[in-house]
Amino acid sequence: EDLMRSVSWISWWLFCGEKWLRLEFEMEIGFISGNLFGYQKGLHELQDEYFCNHRIVSIKPRTCRSVHLCMEISSSNDTSVESDIDDTLAVSEEQVEMRRNLAIISHADAGKTTLTEKLLLYGGAIQQAGAVRARRSAGTVSDWMSIEKERGISITSTVLSFEYSNKHINILDTPGHQDFSEDTYRTLAAADNVIMLVDAAKGLETQTRKLFEVTQMRKLPTLTFINKLDRPALSPYELCDQIEQEFHIKTTPIVWPIGDGEQFKGVYELSTGLVHLFNRTDRRKKAEENVLHIETDANQVQKEIGDRLFAQLQEDIMILEEMAHPFDREEFLRGDLTPIFFGSAMSTFGVELLLNRFLEMSQAPASRELLDGSIVKPTHEEFTGFVFKLQANMDPKHRDRIAYVRVISGKFTKGMRVNHSRMKNGKQIALSRPQKLFGSDRVVIEDAYPGDVVGLNNPGAFVIGDTLYTGNQRVRFPGIPSFSPELFAYLRNPQPSQRKNFLKGLGQLLEEGAVQMLRARSDEGSEDPILAAVGQLQFEVVQQRLREEYNVESQLEVIPYSIARWVNSWEALDSCGRIFNCFYAKDRWNQPVLLFKNEWNLNSLLEDHPHLQLAPWAFPPSDE
Repeated sequence: EDLMRSVSWISWWLFCGEKWLRLEFEMEIGFISGNLFGYQKGLHELQDEYFCNHRIVSIKPRTCRSVHLCMEISSSNDTSVESDIDDTLAVSEEQVEMRRNLAIISHADAGKTTLTEKLLLYGGAIQQAGAVRARRSAGTVSDWMSIEKERGISITSTVLSFEYSNKHINILDTPGHQDFSEDTYRTLAAADNVIMLVDAAKGLETQTRKLFEVTQMRKLPTLTFINKLDRPALSPYELCDQIEQEFHIKTTPIVWPIGDGEQFKGVYELSTGLVHLFNRTDRRKKAEENVLHIETDANQVQKEIGDRLFAQLQEDIMILEEMAHPFDREEFLRGDLTPIFFGSAMSTFGVELLLNRFLEMSQAPASRELLDGSIVKPTHEEFTGFVFKLQANMDPKHRDRIAYVRVISGKFTKGMRVNHSRMKNGKQIALSRPQKLFGSDRVVIEDAYPGDVVGLNNPGAFVIGDTLYTGNQRVRFPGIPSFSPELFAYLRNPQPSQRKNFLKGLGQLLEEGAVQMLRARSDEGSEDPILAAVGQLQFEVVQQRLREEYNVESQLEVIPYSIARWVNSWEALDSCGRIFNCFYAKDRWNQPVLLFKNEWNLNSLLEDHPHLQLAPWAFPPSDE
């Protein structure tokens, strides 16, 4: 008899001894009870396997296509269970030195995603680059969500890794749009180096200024790539002056442009005297460069670029030799100096120079400060890391949720048990399916080192800012707070039959932290939730993703508030009596939040109740 069948993932929690196991089965489900019996039989076989061997690698029950151990949470301190996990977690200086990571920041439309693709092209990670807005291209690796492809903008941070010149490089591509700057700020917490992208025609823009302030606050070494020289541009002197005057740092040109727009002929490399000539070729492939020396090949250089540009180049060289700041790596690593590069990411020109010099100048994974002020070095004998990003539905078919963990110290190994900064002492998590991330693609890995980013299945145990660590000494890195939202709206579900999917989808999307969810103080979960965002586009993205990924329609009703402040406790809030001109709300952790329509209402409250502690953000509570 022919039976209709479908493929589905089924999650199952088992309590075995003192351990909780979360298992996922990919099943063929038919419309007869025999399949259900086979599924139950598979579970019994799995339990027998667990009790016999203490540890499951994989098992395929009769009606299961695949099964994997997604997460193991143990409340036992028993370490007698046999394991093939490597107990040696310390790493050498050589292993740390092999790694580099960087975040790319810019204003929207400065060419950030295009630069990321071209770095991957030179790193051999992809064979052909695709610009975000190019209709005939194959599309970008970093902008993998359908909404990113449709709108031609990056709305979420992406991790991309590749090998180049005996180094393992992790690129953290960030959104440029101001509505998604919170995701960028979190990603900068995981970065050791930064490339700041500047549009040569526009100079410094609002979002670039804001992001650079964060890099200065974190003292991140920053390289500057001035992009789009194949279009009409500002004077390179003016661009350098803007950076020095606004950011109060030194600039050191590493290369200097020869012309711009239609007259863009290439760049001059100051330290070597080499002239890299620009040839317009297929933008999706590596640039073809003709390299000449300014002295030994002077006649050929003059012939290639023309008399006017050759005379201008000679004058520029004299000025730069007298006036330019020399490159000082110590100043660069302190964030007091930025090397300047010029080129065109779209035309793939100047990108290889940038990549090679980045490896020479940048720092290896750096030491980090803990919440108590102590320092953790990458060579610390225990593993430490923190969650800086969550992403839902990287694989919409399986409704997966991934936590991005930046490894700070020690060696990460598949299956290792770690402590969680918000869990009680003694409770551990076994990380059984760590993944290497490349845009939306993932591969299970065996180990990772400081500077690497690991993707972990997240069944709800992780939030942004969580610290994971091994050893008996409690470790906690400074948390990553959420931005104070400025826009608020009820999100309504017009289809009551879809309420379950509506709440499930909304919960998973909000875990990413791009938008926050609040509820009225009296709401126990039955009323419409309140979305709180920094920008309007965030609302639109949530609605579109609910529609595309969960098949749920939604409606927004904006409410007239523009300021949110968290209160330290409900007791402190209630002690003030009735407060007027504000809205009582609570966040997902049941922490009190007050919404105000304007600054005047907020200031009035502070004048009437100066003892009340208000904050523009809050951290997740500990379970201790």
